[in-house]
Amino acid sequence: MEVSNDSYSRRLKLLCLGRAEPMSAWLDETSWRWPLFCCLVIVLGCGLYGLTVGLWRSPLQSVFTGLKFPLLIFLTCLGNALLNGMLGQVLGSGLTFRQTSLAILFSFTLVSLILGAFSPLALFILYNTPALESAQRGTGHSLTLLTHVLLIAYAGIMANHRLLQLLHKRAPSAQSARATLFAWLAGNLFLGAQLSWVLRPFIGSPNMPVQFLRDEPLEGNFFEAVWNTLKFLFLT
Repeated sequence: MEVSNDSYSRRLKLLCLGRAEPMSAWLDETSWRWPLFCCLVIVLGCGLYGLTVGLWRSPLQSVFTGLKFPLLIFLTCLGNALLNGMLGQVLGSGLTFRQTSLAILFSFTLVSLILGAFSPLALFILYNTPALESAQRGTGHSLTLLTHVLLIAYAGIMANHRLLQLLHKRAPSAQSARATLFAWLAGNLFLGAQLSWVLRPFIGSPNMPVQFLRDEPLEGNFFEAVWNTLKFLFLT
């Protein structure tokens, strides 16, 4: 059934504010118009942010990254849909499989809004780090990478805080809400991080050609790459 006729702009505002009551009502709607609008927001918000991320390497890399950022979100949602639904049932979230997928979609929508808003900051970072043509391009690449990891982590933390408010509304206890969130977060972080590695490059390495995907996308992993970047910055 339809339970709300709010405009989409008002819904986005309520989503940013983390209003649990209307967010809970959206989960009971049968129409797919609002979820499809959320998908559009993800495409626009993550796409815009992706354009700024890849611009350090080249305009073509910018286009590739703008396409891959929304793809990463959708693959993470789809890849963990069944697992998240099962975890929600086992941990007592009070949500059906469909409602679980919608709740996580709302969370990623908020991530996309935050990242889209961070796009001017990403451009500021771009024009204040060593450029690709400079002798310090390795440092520029590492600083750009770690900065974007931090920005994306911040967006994820804020979105999951709002998701926890929704779970507190629907779950029978605060313990069930927290356990469900942490289980979803662990699965989404693990899959999302590894998918980001498979879909690399996003920023683009200064010593490698511009590509949509690397020649061997399954070689290595995300966590090893972040560790190597930290060692380059602080131990060399």
